[in-house]
Amino acid sequence: MGVEAHATNERVTGRRWTVRLDPVGRGRADVRVSCSRPACAAQVLPSAADGRTAAIAHLKAHLRAGPAPRPSVHCACRAEECHTHIRPAGPRERPVPWRCGGAVVLAVITDREGRWWQVLECCSRCAAAHPTAKVVATAPAAETPARGDGFRADGPAPATPGGPAATTPSFSAISPHFSHSATAAATGTAVPQQASGPRTSAPRSAPRSARPTRKRPPRGRIAQRLVPHDLRPVALRDELTELGELFRAYQARTEPDLAVLADLHARKAEAFNAWAEVTADTGLRLDARRAEQAAATARLQHLHRIGQAPDGEGPAVVRLLTAPAQWNHARAVLAHVAENAPLPGAEARLLVLMVTLRTAQSGVGNLVGQDIKGLPLQDPEHLVGQLVESGWLGISGTVEELIASRPESPTRISVPSLTPDEDDPGPFTFGRKLRPKLSGWAQRVVGEKKLRKGKTGADVRLLALALATGADGEGRLGPGGEGIGLDALASWCAADPGDLPDLVDRLTAADWLAEADVTGTLLTGRLTERVLPLGCPLT
Repeated sequence: MGVEAHATNERVTGRRWTVRLDPVGRGRADVRVSCSRPACAAQVLPSAADGRTAAIAHLKAHLRAGPAPRPSVHCACRAEECHTHIRPAGPRERPVPWRCGGAVVLAVITDREGRWWQVLECCSRCAAAHPTAKVVATAPAAETPARGDGFRADGPAPATPGGPAATTPSFSAISPHFSHSATAAATGTAVPQQASGPRTSAPRSAPRSARPTRKRPPRGRIAQRLVPHDLRPVALRDELTELGELFRAYQARTEPDLAVLADLHARKAEAFNAWAEVTADTGLRLDARRAEQAAATARLQHLHRIGQAPDGEGPAVVRLLTAPAQWNHARAVLAHVAENAPLPGAEARLLVLMVTLRTAQSGVGNLVGQDIKGLPLQDPEHLVGQLVESGWLGISGTVEELIASRPESPTRISVPSLTPDEDDPGPFTFGRKLRPKLSGWAQRVVGEKKLRKGKTGADVRLLALALATGADGEGRLGPGGEGIGLDALASWCAADPGDLPDLVDRLTAADWLAEADVTGTLLTGRLTERVLPLGCPLT
């Protein structure tokens, strides 16, 4: 009998599933939407926008059809050493799930790029600690039965039909939202107790609502804790009450502000430390330490978002190519292609560059049709045929087979002028591991989202490559920000110098350039902060 009771009250880990948006293959526009739930089959969509719409619709369908959060489950994120928890002071011990706090909620967590969405059945404290978490449903508070009504030492008693714990909360599945305010059904209204003794204070026939009630002063609430109305000093009580209101107001915001959140967590840490000194409560000290960690994390995320170093000394840009040697090799490849392109025109120049980066190390490499069709070329089949006829490019098969090839069966290509031998080691000196990094960097620049959506031509994308390798660490064009010569830019882009102002306007419209100014011989300005990670600074 005792074993059965223990098994009945054993708590299970909360549910969790993920909907992901992944590319089908390198250089391809179609994406795959997958769900970690076993019954859900993956689907392929033609574009990232369509995939994101399908992923969100799939997630909403799960939320609309799935059960509400259960009040008796363990926190799902706690099962994997959630970083929002800290270990207790003293000897190391196994973390326990009940160190979470607050009601069980169903929260949706997503990355800011919109590549995955995760649904967690977790505690409200863990949900609040995730910057992107949005609560879509809250479980009803589980009531503790009186000791004369089946109190169990090993856990809460099973909910009876019709009782508070059996109520299924309703929630909107239209879109995730913050549940920062409690409903009237959840909060309830206290019923005053009838005084003992002779019934002289009110007539016997008077209705219950007409009898006088005693109202306690309002109590503040912060982090699932009630602030005692008799807490002293009064300034501490008022600070805790105000902080609770500010946190609830922050949760109601439509857009996050990590600087404000960091300040709130810092104030909370200071207030909880003072509260712990007054009450000698160890739990308050632990909450204060968590608030300090949350403040430091939010402040660091804010600095990274605005492109500033954590110590405030200057900008911190995480670049795709990280070392000066890599930047110099990228410039060397661009210079080699400008001098040795076998065909005239911007489209031929762009195709030769991408093929060169695929074969730069050994003169041979693999190519698929999407690698070519993803470039802004009007007639890619004819252009590839011209490169083959000129002898600059060799392919294993026909041009039609190359254009139709897929990632599972790529076409072998070769560039004889890049093939090293005993007498000529080739034009490039970088190692085998750097070649795919340089190729990936060029692909990121050429296929950048706003350039692609703006349907810019090959000459605009060649100009983007030139400016990415011709700016300093702060994004200013030319050595010392003095600008880049128009003749050199026109030669690289295979365009007429008179066409450069229009190309510059196209880059400015795509949020690549700011403060751009084309004079008689120079282009001045700077790269926008958005594209600084793609830059190769001048050293």
